[in-house]
Amino acid sequence: MRLLNEFLSRLTPGFRQTLGNAGWLLLDRVVRMGLGLFVGVWVARYLGPSQFGIFSFALSFIGIFTTITALGLDSIVVKNIVLDPNVAPNVLGTAFVLRLVGSTLGILLVVSLGKLVLPQDPLAFELVCILSVGLLIQSLDTIDCYFQSQVRSRLTVWAKNAAFLLVAALRIALISLKASLWAFAVAQVAELLLGAIGMLLAYRLTGGRITAWRATKSRTTDLLTQSWPLLLSGMAIMVYMRIDMIMLKLMKGDVAVGIYATATRVSEVWYFVPMAITSSVAPAILRAKNNSKVCYDRISKLFSLMSLISIVLGSAIALSAGWIIHFLYGDPFRAAAPVLAVHIWASIFVFLGVAQGPWDLSQDLLKLSLYRTLAGALSNVLMNIVLIPKYSAMGAAIATVISYAISGVFSNALDSRTRRIFVLQMKSLYIKSLFKRDIITR
Repeated sequence: MRLLNEFLSRLTPGFRQTLGNAGWLLLDRVVRMGLGLFVGVWVARYLGPSQFGIFSFALSFIGIFTTITALGLDSIVVKNIVLDPNVAPNVLGTAFVLRLVGSTLGILLVVSLGKLVLPQDPLAFELVCILSVGLLIQSLDTIDCYFQSQVRSRLTVWAKNAAFLLVAALRIALISLKASLWAFAVAQVAELLLGAIGMLLAYRLTGGRITAWRATKSRTTDLLTQSWPLLLSGMAIMVYMRIDMIMLKLMKGDVAVGIYATATRVSEVWYFVPMAITSSVAPAILRAKNNSKVCYDRISKLFSLMSLISIVLGSAIALSAGWIIHFLYGDPFRAAAPVLAVHIWASIFVFLGVAQGPWDLSQDLLKLSLYRTLAGALSNVLMNIVLIPKYSAMGAAIATVISYAISGVFSNALDSRTRRIFVLQMKSLYIKSLFKRDIITR
């Protein structure tokens, strides 16, 4: 308690505003984590390991292509508006058009590859086709980029949580009606649509007008020049976050996917924490890009915070994995407990890797970030090929932890430009240092 009070007393006014924005993002995820976990568990129990595995496979398959829709533009759009608010209409309009094109391309790829990979599984292919519609809807997440740049993420939270709550009720109704699997895929798309409508209303009520957006050729070239490393990096991230379920289905079947998906749902539900905190801290780090001492100091403190949260979280989940799986999912999913106890330790490397993102952006090292991510994706695929046939879902969990460690932390030691970041990440594991310094300033 004494350390916590000391920590809070050292918060600067600028960082208080940053924490406020992060708080709204955390609230968004806490609501989803609480109610979403409750409803998700109910859905999993209703579907059983096999059908839950099919549904999880379809979501993972679609997830790989979500980065094509985003085109790696999100952080670039935020950066451009933060540095020059006057370019917002041009940047937002261009980004929106690019994302529409990307989503169309994504849907075509999803359907084509789905037909190729799933010739003997019409149900899985049907789910993939239904869920692919969500890629088009996500083009409107461009509005969220604007809210992030203004540190007003609460507006996105209101919109998306309203949609989430409505669809959560719909999912419960579907269970009561004993609906088929495709109905849950439709509900997934409905949540995206309602959230997009909510963001449109919020943007309009705060004085924004989409009709004022303008796309230009010069801005298109500029944004794509900046974002292509993030696009490829995002694709690589989604590959090594989701390829395990696809490989599990092809090698071990739907039940193995259901078991692994159960463990990862509990483990990955916490990944919102570094994303929420980092997205709010990012503007402060970007503003310090020309002052290396301040920039390193801020990123160092962010690493310390991430290490503190992830170590405490990993220890608690690993020690109680058996009880968590039994309590939430019941005996049919008991094989997921040891998988969860291993997979949860990937969170340390995820937290530190996400925290490094704003520093890479501020130092124009996006290409290097891409290479690290590609190394993680390649190592994950190779280890899955070796480990899944022998250890099934546990093999996929081991491969995930190792590949996240390579991509998020240890690959930084291989390049002189990121070697200091690697040292700071290692030092951050000494979490007591978090309480010895003032926290990030604006």
